[in-house]
Amino acid sequence: MRILYINDSLAIWGGLERILVEKMNFLADNYNYDVHIVTADQGNHPIPFLLSPKVSYHDLAIQFHQEYKYHGLKRLYIKGKLRRLYIVRLKEYIEEIKPDVISCVRLYLLGSVLKVKGKIPLIIESHTSCNSYKYEVEGTLKRLREKYYLLQTRKANKIVALTEGDASDWKQYNKNVVVIPNVVHLNDTGRFSDCSSKSAIYIGRFSKQKDIDSLFKIWNLVHQQEPEWQLHIFGGYGDQYEKFMYIVKQLESYNIVVHEPIAQIFDEYLKSSMLLLTSLYEPFGLVLPEAMSCGLPVVAFDCPYGPANIITDGKDGYLIKNRNINDFAEKICKLMNSTTLRKDLGSKGIISSQRFRADKVMPMWKLLFTELTNNIL
Repeated sequence: MRILYINDSLAIWGGLERILVEKMNFLADNYNYDVHIVTADQGNHPIPFLLSPKVSYHDLAIQFHQEYKYHGLKRLYIKGKLRRLYIVRLKEYIEEIKPDVISCVRLYLLGSVLKVKGKIPLIIESHTSCNSYKYEVEGTLKRLREKYYLLQTRKANKIVALTEGDASDWKQYNKNVVVIPNVVHLNDTGRFSDCSSKSAIYIGRFSKQKDIDSLFKIWNLVHQQEPEWQLHIFGGYGDQYEKFMYIVKQLESYNIVVHEPIAQIFDEYLKSSMLLLTSLYEPFGLVLPEAMSCGLPVVAFDCPYGPANIITDGKDGYLIKNRNINDFAEKICKLMNSTTLRKDLGSKGIISSQRFRADKVMPMWKLLFTELTNNIL
């Protein structure tokens, strides 16, 4: 079985990139699939996650960002030129390797893929929510562009969503939707947090989606009651990095510490006693089962749609309804006031997180690939 993944790059410390590498490695190492990935914009950037030597990697060296050096009609011309070059090089690569299945993980590349894929079965992986543009995109023209991308998904053989809620949204564009949760690299250190430190952890980009504003408001309430506790933020740079770093400097007395993204994040989970997540929406919420596998209770807004598919409220963490900041702070303080409660929820989280192990999830992908290549679907 030869699988081709299509993405823009593998250059950032992102959840999508981490999951993609984990899946490709498993398919190549455990199923002996002939796995290829082609990118457009990698350039000289290193891949931050360890890619199996059995996975074939190729960058088309398009660098779409070059269009932003120009303005007006010149930008449109360069954009079109780069798009045509991408189509030519992608077609050549597909004709060279002759994949059995193509999986595209970026909607804005879909139009180009459709032009060159021929009769090869095409999967679209929804690593962001179908309706994410309603939270992120401003301006009529940009929203129309996003809608156009969504309409193109009608031509895919299958859309893979991460949750039932997102799958339901996708079915307005394509009825051929299947739910396969993310593969999660769970704690394999043999150690677990004892939940004794006065330390909470947050992991995520400084972006609108992650709603760091609410995190700071919540911590302000918490700090008034539990001033000895620290909040450790491991934040990717994101589009609101400067804004939030300014706010952090104003809150130096609130025991908030910001760190650079790191590869060995499990060491940081093990030093902590709970994980917080304040996103406006989460296609999945990768950090939740990661933290749970380390024995941490988790607290998250019940946003569309990931957290509710991972957390059992009151059993292994807390789901906060209606974006209620006061309730969020109250649940954090409840955990802070009881080591026993933290350990109890954390121990149950270790068990519930195991359903996202690769050996549980990847057979679903194997079945899907087999059905597509055998024309069952």
